[in-house]
Amino acid sequence: MAELKVKVMKAPAPQKRSLWEQIYLPEIMRGLSVTAKHFFKNLGIHIFRLFGFKPKGRGSVTYQYPEERRPFSPRVRSLHRLTKREDGSPRCVACMMCETICPAKCIYIVGTDHPDPNIEKRPLSFDIDIGVCVFCGLCVEACPEDAIRMDTGIFEIAAFSREGMIYHIKDLLR
Repeated sequence: MAELKVKVMKAPAPQKRSLWEQIYLPEIMRGLSVTAKHFFKNLGIHIFRLFGFKPKGRGSVTYQYPEERRPFSPRVRSLHRLTKREDGSPRCVACMMCETICPAKCIYIVGTDHPDPNIEKRPLSFDIDIGVCVFCGLCVEACPEDAIRMDTGIFEIAAFSREGMIYHIKDLLR
């Protein structure tokens, strides 16, 4: 039988660092200089814009809201809305699928019988607590009737009280 010879390799010895390198002072100074360069460049651009001049380029990623809006992808999820039938009633059939799949449990539906015998149920109340919603879009995917959508393009969601963050069926049908 032939013997296998294994050559053991040793790890290289760690290099000694000087005291200057051990305290990381040069790297700290280099990082601070990069930060200061960006800060003063952007400060100058914004001061020129404040006095009415049009400087070359734009400062970092600052948008002059509300005059300048941030561009969003067409696929971004915004405030919810309920779609309507031709007669103006909500398309929702109160199947509770969106309420069931919601990970934040922020959708509350109370169903009742629909006056039209061809339609089984309708929502008596349909509430979404936007303050709790994580805007995941699972409610839109789960809806078999395509009754709920998140394509309004409304991103400014604010209220003075907790009750103002709850959207009722009349708000969602607008």
